Amino acid sequence: MTNIFTRMRNSIEADLHNMLDKKEQKNPIAALNQYLRQSEQEKEKVRKLIDRQYKLKDEFTKEYMKAQDLADKRLKQAAIAEKAGEADMHAFALKEYEEYQARADRMKTSRAEATEQLDSLEQKYEEMKHRLKDMHLRRMELMGRENIAHANHQINRVVEEVSDKPFSKFAEMERYIEGLEYKVNSAYYKSTFDSKIAKLEKELSEQEKAN
Repeated sequence: MTNIFTRMRNSIEADLHNMLDKKEQKNPIAALNQYLRQSEQEKEKVRKLIDRQYKLKDEFTKEYMKAQDLADKRLKQAAIAEKAGEADMHAFALKEYEEYQARADRMKTSRAEATEQLDSLEQKYEEMKHRLKDMHLRRMELMGRENIAHANHQINRVVEEVSDKPFSKFAEMERYIEGLEYKVNSAYYKSTFDSKIAKLEKELSEQEKAN
């Protein structure tokens, strides 16, 4: 149990570094997400082990208290039997006391060890949670960099296309409009030509009469 966290921490760090170093991966962010999901599953397994350790500690406590109560009871009964001159009962009570007391001492030691181990596990579990949290934050940073890289790529692609064909669409539209304007102006000139000539002819005739 004690080395589980050390092995898991080293494995997480090593695997993460190896994964980030593999440039041939097509989608490292997706791979990182998968890795973090697996790490969260491992964290959940460890949490269940800690919960089990809590239950074991409670069981040791219950067994210790039960054995100690029985030992105290038998010791008191041994004193009563001795005072009453009941040698057999006194011997039986003492033997029971010794067994219960030995059991109580063993459970007390087991409870102390379980408590110490539990404290160590909880510290390492908190450390593991911090490591995973840092990895999640690191993933966010990498995703931000990935977004910026994709955005810059799109921008550069558009700029390059515009540079290759500078305002070609605008130039094409301008030529189209100029053509329309020419056609309209030509049609207007033709439609008014006869009336202008007639007006000039009339003005010339009036001038000749005046002379």
